[in-house]
Order: sequence, then C-alpha cells, then structure tokens
Amino acid sequence: MTLQSSIRKVYFGVADRRQMFRLFDRHAERPNRWEGDDSALYAGEWFELGKAEHDYMLDLLPPLWMRGEMFALGEFLIGSVTSVFYTLRIDGGTRCFHAYCDLAVTGSPRAARDAIVERESRPAKAMTHEERLEHIWSATHDQYRGYAGDSFLARHRGKRTIQVFRAGRPELKLLDELTDAEIAAKLPVHLRHLPLPTAA
Repeated sequence: MTLQSSIRKVYFGVADRRQMFRLFDRHAERPNRWEGDDSALYAGEWFELGKAEHDYMLDLLPPLWMRGEMFALGEFLIGSVTSVFYTLRIDGGTRCFHAYCDLAVTGSPRAARDAIVERESRPAKAMTHEERLEHIWSATHDQYRGYAGDSFLARHRGKRTIQVFRAGRPELKLLDELTDAEIAAKLPVHLRHLPLPTAA
C-alpha cells in the first residue's frame, strides 16, 4: 500500500451528500484494511461540499471542538485522524470544505485550512497531474478501481489500479501510470482541458 502524507485536493466540484459519503472513505477496498496504521493514507485529503452537507454533519454528532470557521468530529476515522469541516470566505464568497486532519500533529487543522485557501484562491483554473489522478480515483466506482494484486510485479502490489480499455478490452492499470490520453478520457468533459498550473 502506498501511503501519502501531503495536504491534497481529492475531488473537483462541490460534493453532494452521496458523493460526500463516498469521499469519506475513498480507500474502503484497500487490502488488509485495519491491519496496520493507515492514517497517512487519509490525513490531508480534502474536498469541497455544499452548505447543506456541512450543516448536516454539524447537526449529526456533537463536535469534538469548534473554533471560528471550523469544527472537528468527535468520531475518529483511524488513529488520531478525524474529519474537520470548514466554512471559509474565499474571493468574496462563502464555501464549505471537509479535510481529514491528524490531530496528533500540532496545527494540522490550520495547515489544512491554509492549504485550502491557497489552492482555491488561485486566479486561473488549473489542475496538477496529481490532482487529475486523485479526481479520477475519487470519481470512479469501486467496481472499476482497486489495488494491484498477484498479477502485478511485487514492487507494484498494493498500489492503486484503475480499469482502462485497450483494443476494446478492459484491463487494470496502475493509476500512476495512466497516459495523458487515458487521463483525459477518464476526466469529465469540463475538466479535460484545464491547464497544468504554471510554476511560481
């Protein structure tokens, strides 16, 4: 299993309630679930959601804590990782977000908030290569994604896979090895032609 640790956007668009619950556990089908500490797999993942979904989660369970524009759920996903919900003013509008934060890491909710604001305040719409792959993973149904097993080389086992079509036949391919054409085919039309961000 490849673990991640950076703060990263995992879905483009505003998640409705059904999408929100799917995004809460994008890694539900991972092999050996619960056998190790998979905190790094979740910590740092974030996405935008609607105000109704934000308020629904606020009313669902008593928050662990509330601080200004954010609140944390008292029910932890794994280890010290829990959901933190934000209501943020960005470019004159109010938007809501969810992030998984590792509360054992001092300042992780603030770091996630700052990363969200920085990412969403960029003047031009663009998607990094990694964001394209994360969106594809998030938007693909479990039936068409998975994890590399025995048919892959040992060094690739446990890495994420996605179903592609070659010569009209379905085939599992490592998510990280999708070509630009395969990425474009998997993205919704409105995201296919977004430019890569320019270097600062």
